[in-house]
Amino acid sequence: MIAVAAPSVASLVQSVDWVAIAPPTIAAVVALVVLVADLFVGEARKAVLGWISVAGLAAAALALIPLVGDERSTFCLKGAPYEACSYTADRFTLVVQFLVLAGALLTALLSISTLKDAKNANKPLPEGEYWFLLLSSAAGAALLPGSRDLATLVVALEVASLPAFALVGIKQGDRRSSDAALKFFLSSVTATAVTLLGVSFVYATTGSLHLTRVASQLTHVDGQFHTLAQAGVALTLVGFAFKTAAVPFHFWVPDTYVGAPLPIAAYLSVIGKAVGFSGLILVTVVAFPSYADVWGPALAALAALTMTVGNVAALRQQATRAYSAVRLLAWSSVGQAGYLLVPIAAAAYADDPQKSIGSTLAYALMYAAVNLGAFAVAALVARTKPLNRVSDYRGLYASRPLAALVLGFFLLCLAGLPPGIIGLFAKVTVFSAAVDAGLGWLAVVMAVNVVIALYYYLQWTATLFRAPEGEPAAHRLPAPLTAAIAVTAVVGVALSGAPQLVLRFVDSGLFS
Repeated sequence: MIAVAAPSVASLVQSVDWVAIAPPTIAAVVALVVLVADLFVGEARKAVLGWISVAGLAAAALALIPLVGDERSTFCLKGAPYEACSYTADRFTLVVQFLVLAGALLTALLSISTLKDAKNANKPLPEGEYWFLLLSSAAGAALLPGSRDLATLVVALEVASLPAFALVGIKQGDRRSSDAALKFFLSSVTATAVTLLGVSFVYATTGSLHLTRVASQLTHVDGQFHTLAQAGVALTLVGFAFKTAAVPFHFWVPDTYVGAPLPIAAYLSVIGKAVGFSGLILVTVVAFPSYADVWGPALAALAALTMTVGNVAALRQQATRAYSAVRLLAWSSVGQAGYLLVPIAAAAYADDPQKSIGSTLAYALMYAAVNLGAFAVAALVARTKPLNRVSDYRGLYASRPLAALVLGFFLLCLAGLPPGIIGLFAKVTVFSAAVDAGLGWLAVVMAVNVVIALYYYLQWTATLFRAPEGEPAAHRLPAPLTAAIAVTAVVGVALSGAPQLVLRFVDSGLFS
């Protein structure tokens, strides 16, 4: 009879590095604090919940500072063939977490004004639930880039997504909001089910969920399981492709952005994409590098299709149609997602995949700042013109010169034209990643799409400076909304003046 040694207690108990997991933990704890505080705060003082949320997100962002220049891992399993950890705070994690938490903080500033305006219009939104859901989603989004096993990745993805469904449909009695939430929920659940099927296939062929061990085991899969492994890799990518709004998983985007409160549309356009792209990077570059021949061509085709469909649809938007400004930003975000996919696809062919991933991060940081700023100005216009048509922006310079200049600058950044230098440089890095990887055809498709996008970005920009049709109306701006516009403008101008602050990620090591 062979005696089997039981695992020691020391090998089963995992130490927790609380400093490493502090950013998502703080966001989650503040979400619970807001939920409980909502029970004891009267209706007249609900606004304090918003400021608690802003303070909590700021504290979560500040918790990144002790982690700068250090690499920490926690929830680790020791043993053959080597140690594997479920959470790692490396440079890649910190960059994405900063993007997520800073974006959520700006969303919170926009939300304070939106909630106040809704209350004044006798269409109040449930503030306690709103802030709890926003903070919970931000906690999941901050957890995802540090996840280093497939189970934690999927859980983080769903923690970021489930509150977002409720936020989209939080406008009580609004049919557009309910329809948007239902469409968003059903399509997301389908994508998640497909992803879980893919994860189960990967686990069946490798016997592990940790990304590093999966990468090692996939290099010597038995021939009879090779097809199963390929199917698992392809299916696992579906959920993350959905979150990036890649075509053909994009159909939820326009209606969801229109139906959701405007700050939530801004949140989905930036933080939702950060979640999808960080998860996509982790499963491709870290977990499935040996199957680059599967995901590389697939992502290249998705990138070309996504940028083309997004830009052509944005081009077709009618300026006088209700909510055309939000729809244009929605389709623009689909087109921008195509550009963001290019370096990830290039990583499958590049000698240095981390350099390609750095191009994606550089572009994502630029996009996050200017797109949130564009939504902030849209929120400003929506206060007096709730239909938010592109034609409503005519003559904005006459009534709000600074807001018009800022929005024009953001649109030029998205187009990649001076003085939006950071937008131009970010596009050049993405273009270079495709060329260096030998994807010349994809670089050509990107160049054509950049030209297409110039038309609708410049057309909107020109509208801002045309003579207004009526007498311009002036009104006082809420401080939180002013702060959100000012912060994004300052960041955009600073990055255009010193693009190396972002572009240095292209040539630096991101993963531990």
